[in-house]
Amino acid sequence: MEVHFVAALERLEPSDAVRLAALADEAGFAGTVLADRFQPWLPQQGNASFVWAIAGAVGQRTTGAVTVSAVPGYRQHPASVAQASATLAALCATDENPDRHRLLLSAGDAIDEHVVGGYWPEAHERAARLFESAEIIRKLFSGSAKGNDVRHAGAHHRLETSRLWTMPPRPPGVQVWAGGPMTARRAGREGFGIVVQTAPRERLQALLRAFRDGAREGGHRPGRTTAHVQLSWAPTDDQALENALTDWPMAGLRFPRGDIRSPFDVVQLARAVTADDIRARIPVSADPAVHAAHLRSLAALGFDTAHVHNVGRAQDAWLEAYAQTIAPEVGA
Repeated sequence: MEVHFVAALERLEPSDAVRLAALADEAGFAGTVLADRFQPWLPQQGNASFVWAIAGAVGQRTTGAVTVSAVPGYRQHPASVAQASATLAALCATDENPDRHRLLLSAGDAIDEHVVGGYWPEAHERAARLFESAEIIRKLFSGSAKGNDVRHAGAHHRLETSRLWTMPPRPPGVQVWAGGPMTARRAGREGFGIVVQTAPRERLQALLRAFRDGAREGGHRPGRTTAHVQLSWAPTDDQALENALTDWPMAGLRFPRGDIRSPFDVVQLARAVTADDIRARIPVSADPAVHAAHLRSLAALGFDTAHVHNVGRAQDAWLEAYAQTIAPEVGA
């Protein structure tokens, strides 16, 4: 299983995100993961830089994969996401690794997407928009790679005669975020990979089973399966817990946060998060063996990739700890 470093742009200055990605590359991570955000979750996180600019810089400073999680269909039309992704893939591709860039597509959160003033749909419509957007992006990748124009007229998006004029040697791989078995099954049926948030073992097994069933129904070989892993490591257990409660209390929220619109609202909601809420949802420990065991359990379930986000502030120390004690344990 590949293990990739998540650089949280919500709280990293742009130059610091690039610097940490380079350190993660040296520490043995297989790549860097960046998410498209317009606002941070909490005001004190203080950042939300433009992901595609950071990804381009990361690609020039690292040798591993450069993964971007994007939200098509609101702030950015799927065609714009496809163009950005194809350009990044062309910029990052090397003879040794022509597939360095990977694209993840998410249904999005209101906190980022409502800012353009459009209607924010309910969850079922967001899922429909996600898959229609993914199909547009795939059509643009496929058609443009062959030198063909493509068109699209769907329930939510239109695309006039178009092609991408800058293309990498091979189109980027595409995965979609799957929040439940229905989305996972559809992703498999339509030939996409999936990304899932870590959860109890039984839920992860159900998601993987639905995904593989869908791939079989669609006549596809199952695509890449990725677990998004949040954890809190620090030099002491107490500090690891304090970091999670202070810096990333969203990990302990007991309800979906897709409809929250303001970082200032998240602050109020996060006041109800307790230490038990955090411990129930993510590993919290100063012992690297705890986190290594968690990653091994995901590999045993059959995930191809883990995207690891340490929610604490001491990212330099975390990368050092990963290189010295965790990477050897997980075979990275």
